[in-house]
Amino acid sequence: MRTRTLKAALLAACLVGALLPAVPASATSASGSPATGAQAAPASAAKRYLVTGPDSARERSRVARTGAAIDRVRPDGALEVSAIPAEAAAIERLGFTLTPLGGFPRYRETAQSYHTHAETMAELDQVVAAYPQIAKKFSIGRSHEGRDIVGVKISDNVASDEDEPEVFYQANIHARERITNEQALYFIGVLTKEYGSTARITKLVNEREFWIIPILNPDGQIYDMTSDTQAGRMWRKNRQGVDLNRNYPYKWGCCGGSSGTPSSDTYRGPSAGSAPEVRAVTSFIRSRNIGGKQQIKMFLDIHSVANLVLWPMGYTYNDTVPGEFTADDESAHRTIGREVARHNRYTPQQSSDLYITDGSSNDWTWGDQRIFSYTFELGGGNFYPPPSQIESLTQVNREPLLLLAEYADCPYRAINKQDQYCKSL
Repeated sequence: MRTRTLKAALLAACLVGALLPAVPASATSASGSPATGAQAAPASAAKRYLVTGPDSARERSRVARTGAAIDRVRPDGALEVSAIPAEAAAIERLGFTLTPLGGFPRYRETAQSYHTHAETMAELDQVVAAYPQIAKKFSIGRSHEGRDIVGVKISDNVASDEDEPEVFYQANIHARERITNEQALYFIGVLTKEYGSTARITKLVNEREFWIIPILNPDGQIYDMTSDTQAGRMWRKNRQGVDLNRNYPYKWGCCGGSSGTPSSDTYRGPSAGSAPEVRAVTSFIRSRNIGGKQQIKMFLDIHSVANLVLWPMGYTYNDTVPGEFTADDESAHRTIGREVARHNRYTPQQSSDLYITDGSSNDWTWGDQRIFSYTFELGGGNFYPPPSQIESLTQVNREPLLLLAEYADCPYRAINKQDQYCKSL
């Protein structure tokens, strides 16, 4: 509610306020056909396996170093992975046991279903039409195949760029993680439908600026859904074939947490930040640094399917890194992460406690921009849980999503160090 100077407001509006020109029809067809000239990646050669034997973060990291995507750690410690033949052979050479897994169980059609890309865009249009005073559609750029990467800004004076803590939530960076889009849409609904009637929601919308992108990887999401609305193609990457969550330009390819093989599900791309979707989101987040002050204070990347709350760093096992991730930084992240996990009953841990990753969104947002950063790994047991579970899988994160936003004013408040870190905010 505190308006910035006219100059700052005009700059921010030029950078992010206006929706980009309409996407070519070829990029938004119901079949998901790529835009003219776009070079689509081939179908995935990865197959699903159960890996038994790894029993620690370092052993899981040995599996990840082969390039295989670790999709889930089962309660008994076994890993569900997606691996191309060379990666499967490499895992066996490590001495671990591989057992092929079939496709995910098909669910019966129900009255409820997952939103397609077109349905998601239509729902965002309906939201901004119904709540024009607090909701505004925005685009951060275009995907490989030319689609707008669209989100909704929510705030009390949504047309203004106010001097308020900003919250950025993104979902569906991995195409097959279908429930993540539903999580984002659910939370957009909470903020808009309950504004003016629920005191806590009203206060948050009045005192924060929310930027929420339900589908960061529109090309991949469309490709995964168009084969079969029940059981998708198990497509993870963008349609260049890049794992977007290994392409961020911070510690890119540094530490064995991604693959340099284009056919791998964790292919990091030919260079740091090479994927247009990653360039779009990093450019947008950098644009929120106004007058040398980053306005976004809390970042969340929504994934599935492991029931986890994760925080930086992913590229190193060290809890702290001198000058990069201090004891206070780690303690505040951990304290908030554990508080959040008490509500959704996920397992809270530093990202590298799972296994080493590099070029990830969390490491970039903290390491490059000093934004408090988290990943939620939603539940459901697989990437395509029955639509009847959408409601329960998303509602469990109502409190966690609100808590993160509430901490955006001063995350160090979680460790009672607000006077040290937040007096100037």
